[in-house]
Amino acid sequence: MLSVLGYEFFRNALIAGLLASIACGVIGTYVVVKRMVAISGGISHAAFGGIGLGYYLGIDPIAGAVLFTVGAALGMGMLQFRARQQIDTLIGAVWAAGMAIGVLFVSITPGFAPDLFSYLFGNILLVPAGDIRLMALLAAVILLVVAVLYQELLAATFDEEYAAIMNLPVERLVLLLLALIALTVVMLIRVVGIILVIALLTLPAAISRQYTSRLKAMMLISVFLGIAFTMGGIWLSYLLDIPSGATIILIGSAAYAASLVHTHMGRIR
Repeated sequence: MLSVLGYEFFRNALIAGLLASIACGVIGTYVVVKRMVAISGGISHAAFGGIGLGYYLGIDPIAGAVLFTVGAALGMGMLQFRARQQIDTLIGAVWAAGMAIGVLFVSITPGFAPDLFSYLFGNILLVPAGDIRLMALLAAVILLVVAVLYQELLAATFDEEYAAIMNLPVERLVLLLLALIALTVVMLIRVVGIILVIALLTLPAAISRQYTSRLKAMMLISVFLGIAFTMGGIWLSYLLDIPSGATIILIGSAAYAASLVHTHMGRIR
């Protein structure tokens, strides 16, 4: 079984899973604690617009997704703060518009988009070396920003009013967090695809939150859970010849269900 490690594509998949797990463990914790799951879903589906634009312009679709998701995230955040728009309305609009723009650009692009399915549902076994380098860069940016602004992001995450009283730039911190979510979403597209991104972003953090209330501990547990889900999904998908993205999410979902049962039984006792 270990002989498969001799293949570059499998080593790339393991590295991609590790990088994605680190990013989603850290940022997913903020998403769960601040209850931004819905807005993260809107950002992830908006990424399809960037992928379609990338195909149309003849550039890397992932690069297009980076620009599109960050723009969509910042746009939603600014409208929420300054135009006082209802967040659920913004999410629905961005969610639908992003998918529609992606479909439009793909349809008017000459030729055929051969790997479009992998962007929607993921295929970590096909991640090229170029995407690994991009994922490493995005993970480094995410970790650096969180390390430098940890206390400020902590205050803005748990209590925006208190953070404002402490003269912290709440709006800019929330916009920065949305941008980090967008970068994490792009990292996860190659792993589980646009459709399943929200699950991998939130399941590890949702499990860890049941066992600790400390943010750093939640992040650490979430990272290790993400690694376990992605590595287990990669091995099973290779051995059983089944879709990698769906396998990773099913493992995570099973772990989340088991954690719910475990904590419920603990309360009964």
